[in-house]
Amino acid sequence: MIKDAEYLMKFKEEFTAKKKMSYEQALDIVEAMWEEGVILGVLPPKDLMEGIEVDIKIAKVLNACLKN
Repeated sequence: MIKDAEYLMKFKEEFTAKKKMSYEQALDIVEAMWEEGVILGVLPPKDLMEGIEVDIKIAKVLNACLKN
């Protein structure tokens, strides 16, 4: 459980500012996280279409922001 969210955010900002990674390194991390989700039984989702409406709305907002 996170007890000090402000400390965690500061750590994250400092860490990401110092640590630059390649595309391959980032992909390795995502793949490892996916494997962990599979092992824990939370991935892949049982209903692939669940929550798709929210994803579409978020994509529309992000695309609108990129045009400005």
